[in-house]
Amino acid sequence: MDTTDYVHAGPGTPMGRLLRQFWQPIAVAARLAPGAALPIRLMNEDLTLYRGEGGAPHVVAFRCAHRGTQLSTGWVEGDCVRCFYHGWKYDGSGQCVEMPAEDPSFPPKVRIASYPVREYAGLVFVYMGQGAPPPFPRKAELDRDFGVKWTEQRIWPCNWFQRIENSVDGVHVSFVHSSSRFGQAVTPAVPTLEFEETEWGIRMMARRGEGNARVSEIHWPNCNHIVTPMLAGRHPWVDLFNWFVPIDDETSALFSSRCAPLRGEAARDFETRLAEHRDYNPVVDEEALFAQRIRPEDTPDEVSAQDYLAQVGQGRIADRAEERLGRSDAGIILMRRLFRREMEAIVQGRPGKDWRTRGELAHLPVPPGVPPAPDFELAR
Repeated sequence: MDTTDYVHAGPGTPMGRLLRQFWQPIAVAARLAPGAALPIRLMNEDLTLYRGEGGAPHVVAFRCAHRGTQLSTGWVEGDCVRCFYHGWKYDGSGQCVEMPAEDPSFPPKVRIASYPVREYAGLVFVYMGQGAPPPFPRKAELDRDFGVKWTEQRIWPCNWFQRIENSVDGVHVSFVHSSSRFGQAVTPAVPTLEFEETEWGIRMMARRGEGNARVSEIHWPNCNHIVTPMLAGRHPWVDLFNWFVPIDDETSALFSSRCAPLRGEAARDFETRLAEHRDYNPVVDEEALFAQRIRPEDTPDEVSAQDYLAQVGQGRIADRAEERLGRSDAGIILMRRLFRREMEAIVQGRPGKDWRTRGELAHLPVPPGVPPAPDFELAR
């Protein structure tokens, strides 16, 4: 099996097996109302996500075991989902509990797949691996008991690995984002880069002059923690945790949980201005963006529009055989090496690294010229 295949994440592939060893986000929690069911696709698998009438989310197989119709077209009853076609009903464990037209001895013999689910920081997570799930990786910045918190989901027409590789590409900020508030805040100078493997992933330091050092982290395998400006004004810096997950080989999703550590009037002002920025997805302007009829800075989220052009512009699946990597690509080279090492362990049937969860604040620095206000507590 090819342990340099970073892009294919379906069942049985080395990357698919690796990603399934970790909790993965599957939906924004607020978009799943009690009593609702949704068809979901994740890592090339179709699933059914539903929220019981009592509020608990569940993930089960996509199709009914009877005649194979789509379960999400049915009804949620209590903590179960009932098939639209012939009324077979399943609980959250996938056990069939009722078949209206069959003998009562039949339902106990039928069970469909189900997966552990966890709701956290405004997102619904699922574990699709073998055996018991690992401990859930909480984030100290998201567990603050104050701050403006929100989530976002953006689905883009490109492979997930293009998006996670961009997270360790510090040089792109000086070009892709040079006209944005983000790029101006960190300064457009080309950085010198430092990378190291940590207990929980990869740590990147981008230095753009004395006193200007920006740190970001990969929480293994596919979560990027950064501190970034979001809005103009007095309190622009926000903790972002971005999970990049494959929907299928040519489609990926960003699930993001965010916290602006503000209190009082500053928090209320930030929330008001945030309403104009949220939920913009550059895919709606794709043709105009690539034709340059719309500039990224004219969209509600210029940073996302800029990243969209750079990453989707590589094609649905980037052709890495044609790349010419240089010294500035050390983070990409390191990331591929770590993924290759972990996939090789899986293929050879031996344990991979015992990745830990960062349990404390990351202590990421505020760039020069943006001193934290008294009510702005950033990683300290």
